[in-house]
Amino acid sequence: MTNHKQIVYQSQLDHKSKLVLRRRTRRRFNPRIFIDRTIETTAIISLLFTGFAGVGATGYWGMEIATSSQHWQHQKKTCLGMMLVSFSGFLGSALIGASFSVHRDKF
Repeated sequence: MTNHKQIVYQSQLDHKSKLVLRRRTRRRFNPRIFIDRTIETTAIISLLFTGFAGVGATGYWGMEIATSSQHWQHQKKTCLGMMLVSFSGFLGSALIGASFSVHRDKF
């Protein structure tokens, strides 16, 4: 009986030591990766928003022609303004990303 208990205890000890070997190391925060991903995400979101605002502006332009109403003209101008702002956000993020890559490459 005592041998059986020792075998069970030894197998539990081996199981615990295997768990210790499988432990993951903690990732360290890398600001360069964070900045790159933030700039990339900003560029993608601003391009998508530019596209959606352009579709909205085209729709409002069509409604303006069909109904000859000032309301649709106001909505169209709002969408065109949003397109301008989001596209300038894309250009700004692309410029910042390019300047960071040039600074890292030391051209």
